[in-house]
Amino acid sequence: MMEQPISFENTENAFAYKSNAELKKARFLFQSMGNAFLVKWGTRITPWAIRMKLPIKGLIRRTIFSQFVGGETLTQTARVARKLAAYHVQAILDYGVEGGNDGESGFDHACEEFIRVIHYAASQPNIPFISIKVTGFARFELLEKLDRSLDQNSGSLMKRYAAALDGFSKEESAEWDLVCMRMQKICAQASEKNIGVLVDAEETWIQDPVDVLSIQMMAQYNKEKVIVYNTVQLYRQDRLSFLKDMLEAAELKDFILGVKLVRGAYMEKERIRAMEKNYPSPIQPDKDATDRDYNQAVHFCIDHIDRIASIIASHNDYSNLYATQLLREKDLPYDHPHVHFSQLYGMSDHITFNLAKAGCSVSKYLPFGPIEDVIPYLMRRAEENSSLSGQTGRELTFINSELQRRAG
Repeated sequence: MMEQPISFENTENAFAYKSNAELKKARFLFQSMGNAFLVKWGTRITPWAIRMKLPIKGLIRRTIFSQFVGGETLTQTARVARKLAAYHVQAILDYGVEGGNDGESGFDHACEEFIRVIHYAASQPNIPFISIKVTGFARFELLEKLDRSLDQNSGSLMKRYAAALDGFSKEESAEWDLVCMRMQKICAQASEKNIGVLVDAEETWIQDPVDVLSIQMMAQYNKEKVIVYNTVQLYRQDRLSFLKDMLEAAELKDFILGVKLVRGAYMEKERIRAMEKNYPSPIQPDKDATDRDYNQAVHFCIDHIDRIASIIASHNDYSNLYATQLLREKDLPYDHPHVHFSQLYGMSDHITFNLAKAGCSVSKYLPFGPIEDVIPYLMRRAEENSSLSGQTGRELTFINSELQRRAG
């Protein structure tokens, strides 16, 4: 039986989980984010005020934090996850943990924190995934050096990796072994507890080692089920072909490829660095090119659904609807185990809750942690929502129309 087409226009579904007071608070917040002056100064002053220990945490907690973050502790996220569960929406836990400046002990601590989050997720009925950052348990400069060496060799990614390791000193090899061991520990625990691990994408100049680690872990743990997912940023010109290369590796080594498809997070940073260092920008020339590659990646994953498990992590209405349309065309159920949808907590509820209502497997990406740790994440949310013609405008349109509907 073919599934029914989905519409994202139903605001009653989108905001059923919010009271009138919560909706009005969200409206005020998005209106504030539409003020470019406020955002410009707010994103500069807030991190400084936190560093200076000025008493602004209460204000942050009541406003932007409560909109976009699950809580300061794991147990606080449970309340949000339970609320989402009532509407058939799951949660992806993302702990804003960084290895910091504590050297190897800091990286070991980060590794243990990720494992703690895995154990917690396994104890909850509604948290099938956690998100990890390799930079949480590996030194940035080490990743950078390995990436540079990979670039200087030719052949497949794994051949280039083997050649690059030969160029490491004894100390660097020992340090890299520790990184691999931490990754192994995290994935082994995740496999045992049956929790998916989404490996975050990084900047282009450290991404190759992250890809290597992810593929190695998939080859080991994605045999019978899908535990490890690598993130593919489609705002990069080379990622569609990389996705196809990963499928070849999966077929060769007989594992299920896990991919999280995103548009990307480091655009300005990447362009500036390419200009400064005088190399061609790895970023797509425009948004249309990114959208084209993203939708082609969705098509490719669903075309190879037996071998690829994909997470459509997108706030783009068309990309989400396109995925559901492809499932319908293949007469596949919306809740196929190899297709999952995800949006950030606090944004695009019209997508998430309408997908859930239609029976799709969908989640909210739920960051949590102490306020000072999640400030960079919150500042990014404020900046990307600062365009009234873009995300903020859309959020406000849906919120206003739901408030009008409720007022009758």
